[in-house]
Amino acid sequence: MDPLNEKVIRHSFVNCTKGEASRLRLPLDFGELPWEDLDFLGWVDPGALLRSHIVMPGPDGPRGITLRVSSAARKSAVKSSMCQICFTGHASSGVNLFVAPLAGPAGRQGNTVGVYACADLACSLYLRGKRQPKLRFGRYEESLTLDERIARAMDNLNKFADKVVGAA
Repeated sequence: MDPLNEKVIRHSFVNCTKGEASRLRLPLDFGELPWEDLDFLGWVDPGALLRSHIVMPGPDGPRGITLRVSSAARKSAVKSSMCQICFTGHASSGVNLFVAPLAGPAGRQGNTVGVYACADLACSLYLRGKRQPKLRFGRYEESLTLDERIARAMDNLNKFADKVVGAA
């Protein structure tokens, strides 16, 4: 992913107001992000831990989505869960249900769509082995190449984003 500046990120959000976008906090390590290892930028808002954000590249420029973390957190060391974006297996506390308000009038009426994803939204780093899940048995082995896994993850994320903007 190409590095983005704060202004571009704030203007990319499709499912929140301009005021909400201006108030969201960027990642604490924003100046040190490993852009060359990121397929999309995902982070938990340091000022509101039940809020998260994703900014992904798109044909018309970056597309940002604001998310809420479901308050019903699952904390089990025995059960495991899988991210629906990158298919990384985690202990169940490593995956959260993220809920995004739909863009436009439907979102203002309270309509949402959700996805189970890595709790830290670091799918790109898990795909590349730069971060390891806290799963008792380690990562699942796949026969796909890294490029194929990245393409699959981005396709999954784009399908979710299309649902948010009402294109799906």
